[in-house]
Amino acid sequence: MPQPPPALPHELEEIAARTLAHYEERASEFRDGTRDHDVSQNIAALLRHIEGTPPFTVLDFGCGPGRDLKSFSRLGHVAIGLEGAASPAAMARIDSGCAVWEQDFLKLDLPAAHFDGIFANASLFHVPTQALPHVLRQLHTALRPRGVLFCSNPHGENQEGWNRGRYGAYHDLETWRRYVSEAGFVELEHYYRPSGLPRGQQPWLASVWRVLS
Repeated sequence: MPQPPPALPHELEEIAARTLAHYEERASEFRDGTRDHDVSQNIAALLRHIEGTPPFTVLDFGCGPGRDLKSFSRLGHVAIGLEGAASPAAMARIDSGCAVWEQDFLKLDLPAAHFDGIFANASLFHVPTQALPHVLRQLHTALRPRGVLFCSNPHGENQEGWNRGRYGAYHDLETWRRYVSEAGFVELEHYYRPSGLPRGQQPWLASVWRVLS
């Protein structure tokens, strides 16, 4: 996948709009296809690094139809979803009973120092690389001091572009570390998924990060 030239502001808006339209048009299909995905390893990775006494306030960043919102709620935490596509957001509200904020990743409006943890499972890779530093800084600001960010993204060799109707950026570990570290986070751990397979069969890179102040 060739590296695209830097996008103009209107081109970034078009990238976001087309990617959200993809999920909007396939909301039911996406819900049915992902409802049984087991991401308990990722949820546990976030929660074990959050300090203090639960319940914790967790933002499910790119919550889709709400599968993981239900998991956090069942564990006793206060879960809030953020989703850019209207139909998945509506599904998530109905199915989980949680608050779901409908926001474009490139036009975030998040409260400062509000969350103990942010769960960005299979979502941040949709952010074009040139917008990633700004989005990560906004997530940093939304976390409380010593709050925790979990990310899981398909990894690659730092390519980005369109893939089956969705825009994606596929970073390797070192590049991803650089972007998240420069946004003010400190790495706690990383691993590849699914566990127990050779690296060539582990398309997902998961990482956990802390805000120090």
